Amino acid sequence: MRVLLFLAAMLVAVAPVLSHEIRPAFLQIREIEPSVYDLLWKTPAQGDMRLALNVILPESCRDVGKERASLVDAAVIQHWRSSCEGGLPGKRIVIENLETTLTDVILRFEPLSASPKTLRLTGAAPHAVIPTRQSAWEVADTYLRLGVEHILFGFDHLLFVLCLLILVGDLKRLVGVITAFTVAHSITLAGTTFGWLHLASAPVEACIALSIAFLAAEIIKRREGRPGATGRWPWLASFGFGLLHGLGFASALRDIGLPDDSVPLALLFFNVGVEAGQVLFICAVLAVMFLWRRFGPRASPWEWRGPAYIAGIVACFWFIERTLHIML
Repeated sequence: MRVLLFLAAMLVAVAPVLSHEIRPAFLQIREIEPSVYDLLWKTPAQGDMRLALNVILPESCRDVGKERASLVDAAVIQHWRSSCEGGLPGKRIVIENLETTLTDVILRFEPLSASPKTLRLTGAAPHAVIPTRQSAWEVADTYLRLGVEHILFGFDHLLFVLCLLILVGDLKRLVGVITAFTVAHSITLAGTTFGWLHLASAPVEACIALSIAFLAAEIIKRREGRPGATGRWPWLASFGFGLLHGLGFASALRDIGLPDDSVPLALLFFNVGVEAGQVLFICAVLAVMFLWRRFGPRASPWEWRGPAYIAGIVACFWFIERTLHIML
């Protein structure tokens, strides 16, 4: 259990340190008349300080009118308008200083007479050429990577999965539990994306934190020999809370945006990316647990409580923090 205690503590310790850096920035470029564009630039912020990321447009562009800026939900949002001679397709956009951060940039280009294009810029490649058209493979690759990154840097989702691993205990039951979680969050992710479900993201995030606290309590009850329905049939909780977590995934996907001509493809590969990231995390945890049991010291009888208490305390903190954010 020491390894699970260590993993839970690592998720808790790393989350606040990296959360500011790993939130993606978002650049929307919308053509409002031929070769004239409205730009929205959203960068993560901590207090009044934002990441020092700047949009560098081609030399053929010149700003028109005044720039407007506002602070909304821990992000600085800037609006301005640019006129670009010859238009932007085939031209290169650069994000200054992106290589010095851990964040990515989602670039959404919306031309007047063609389908929107969604691109991903990283520190390793802080620039992109606006394509005249986007192939199906480029859409699939972009959203697959976004799905993997979203789950691996979604510390509340990872803590929920870690609690499921502790609660289930054996590999055979784990397969059923993870399958139920996958089916459930795929349902609500698709339902929200296609407009069949409409829920505000802030209450959903608060309830996701509450789901972790619930699982932590169930772990303690099961270990003390008084398992509830969740302890006996963990797939029920996995499916029920999976519906909730799918709404959280949908909120992230809504912020990223979907290409109008490839919505099913982008949704499919984002979901596949989420599953791939989840499987990577589970395999890593199981591998570390195996090595620890094989070569590590024997665990004390009380040590199983550590991961459950850490997860429960942190989840309650997240729930209170997110609830206060809703109220304020």
